[in-house]
Amino acid sequence: MALAVVKADVGDTPIIFETGKLAKQANGAVVVRSGDNMVLVTAVGARTAREGIDFFPLTVDIEERMYAAGKIPGGFIKRESRPSERSILTARMTDRPIRPLWPKGFRNEVQVIATVMSVDMVNAYDILCINGASAALAISDLPFLGPVGAVRIGLIGDDFIINPTLQEIEESDLDLIVAGTAEAISMVEAGAREVDEESLLEALSIAHDEIKKLCAAQLELAKIAGKQKWEVTSVAVEPDMLEKVSAAVLAQLEEATKEQGKLERRDKVADVRAAAITTVLGEDHTSEDRASLSRAFDSLQKTIIRRRIAVEKVRPDGRSSDEIRPITVDVGIVPRAHGSGLFTRGETQVLTIVALGTLKDAQRIDGLGIETTKRYIHHYNFPPYSVGEAGPMRGPKRRDIGHGALAERALLPMIPDETSFPYTLRLVSETLESNGSSSMASVCGSTLAMLDAGVAITRPVAGIAMGLIREGDDYVILTDIQGDEDHLGDMDFKVAGTSAGVTALQMDIKISGVTFQILRDALEQARRGRLHILKIMETAIAAPREELSDFAPRITAIKIDPERIGMVIGKGGETIRGLEAEYAVEISIEEDGTVSVYGVEGLKAKACVEVIRAMTKDVEVGDTFTGAKVVKTTTFGAFVELTKGVDGLLHISNLSAGRVDKVEDVINRGDTVDVVVVEVDKARGRIGLRIVGLEDVGEPVSGDGLDAGESEATAEGDARPPRRRRRRLTEEE
Repeated sequence: MALAVVKADVGDTPIIFETGKLAKQANGAVVVRSGDNMVLVTAVGARTAREGIDFFPLTVDIEERMYAAGKIPGGFIKRESRPSERSILTARMTDRPIRPLWPKGFRNEVQVIATVMSVDMVNAYDILCINGASAALAISDLPFLGPVGAVRIGLIGDDFIINPTLQEIEESDLDLIVAGTAEAISMVEAGAREVDEESLLEALSIAHDEIKKLCAAQLELAKIAGKQKWEVTSVAVEPDMLEKVSAAVLAQLEEATKEQGKLERRDKVADVRAAAITTVLGEDHTSEDRASLSRAFDSLQKTIIRRRIAVEKVRPDGRSSDEIRPITVDVGIVPRAHGSGLFTRGETQVLTIVALGTLKDAQRIDGLGIETTKRYIHHYNFPPYSVGEAGPMRGPKRRDIGHGALAERALLPMIPDETSFPYTLRLVSETLESNGSSSMASVCGSTLAMLDAGVAITRPVAGIAMGLIREGDDYVILTDIQGDEDHLGDMDFKVAGTSAGVTALQMDIKISGVTFQILRDALEQARRGRLHILKIMETAIAAPREELSDFAPRITAIKIDPERIGMVIGKGGETIRGLEAEYAVEISIEEDGTVSVYGVEGLKAKACVEVIRAMTKDVEVGDTFTGAKVVKTTTFGAFVELTKGVDGLLHISNLSAGRVDKVEDVINRGDTVDVVVVEVDKARGRIGLRIVGLEDVGEPVSGDGLDAGESEATAEGDARPPRRRRRRLTEEE
């Protein structure tokens, strides 16, 4: 196959699709480039369907290769192992827009693999994975009904930026990823700094214009190098079977689906299904008969519920379209945790627990991005008991990682910076019950937990899930969707934010024809719901607690001149180790001069901070040092250690109001004195001191107490005493 290349001019850096050179045994293989980013995406499908399954077995894997950034993996095993969180999230974003675009009932196994081969640390590679997956499927012989395009939109000031660079993303108030076909948007993933709804809609419109260019480029590539598509017979509901099932159990199914309790409704529907099998099929039937009945039964149930919601405007639990289920909130549930919040909405319940640590506890990231550490970490758990089931506990699934990342993204803009709150935060959201939108419940529970922990977040954040049911010209937008409405609906639209704006957005649309007016109405309905939830949350806790938990560490951060970091560390780390031992603290120092002092005992930590502050600040006239240690005496005075590595001269004339013949008559090496700075000679690096309380009886002696032309050797070793400036005697003398 000859090399085929097409280009899409999107943003400042074009996206280039190539095929015909690499991985030619795959059903479809495309190299996608943007700048020096290079991703190889392959698509392979099985010729025959998998037996006995009722789902489409599509898998998407993103393979990050550390050589892409010229790196060698960290740790003892110098090869890539488990996928990074970023690659998992990118795989989920790649899967979501392509999964709906297959013939109904297609059950052949399909695997899409995107291998990240080169990254330039300028542009993000995740957009390339989505576009590359679509392009590989589009040129393959697999019955993919795409293509789809994907684009990122940023917002800096009032300007929208198409496919911003990584640096621009850091500065942007919006990080919006949009995917869709040439006809409609199908997937949205966004993080924002309290962006208003109208700006989001404008960004979506801009994104769709760029998506059309990407879809056109992929169609051009498929025209040049595409293969003949497989002929696939869609597995549809058989009209005869649907008629039989409807005649046998329609009334019972209508009644069962009216049950408002999730578990009770599930059990009643299961009983009706069993009755349908007995009535329609009898005891002697094949697995194919049973599969056909199951498709007909599911179709009938879906039709009943969707018609009831869209046409009759009656939801499964009896709520109105914009009504939110009953909410209860509580804080301080877990006694030894640093903060905890319980959020219950209907049959969905999430408990979030906060643990605070030092900046040394921040997560190290060994990946292909520019981020190397993370001090705010949000994890989400979804145990099987939360839906009344028994199942294996084998670590977090991709869904769990995705939900945790969504909640993390929603709350991140409100987290105080490390200067004002020098802690690492780990939040864990435990899903205790689930019947729709546990990810948004975890956002609410996490806000409560952080307020309970005393984290000074900018504003509380709440989240809500919206849905859409459309039947012909009738449609209804649903606030706070539950499980059945999500499963049978046409849109899953999660919105999180504060009273001031949106901080996170995730949307999946299963049908075409969702207009921007529908999206505008959904965003407005979500805003009202969000404000309602925030008001309820305020009844439990309205502001951060003034004091941290008794079990939380105490951390104080100060900024010092980066050039004085070495002064705090000391030779071979001697100074910092001494401070940690003396004050029972841990000290971490960042390159920008941020010094964080961690200690369980607050008073000791505070004293250590004062020592570091005094050690690193410029000594100025008038500064007082209490308990300063005399480190050396001479014939002309005493040298006093003000801070580690900084000494000052207490001249003999400033030791006492009266005449002093010998320094050792007043103070000796090892004594502690209270001194005040009377002169600072920065040019010569000399500091003059006086005993605190001693009146200024004459012009202070500067520097090391030596007159011009007098050497230190003379002062210390010559028998001739050093000359002193005359001073006026007081009347008492």
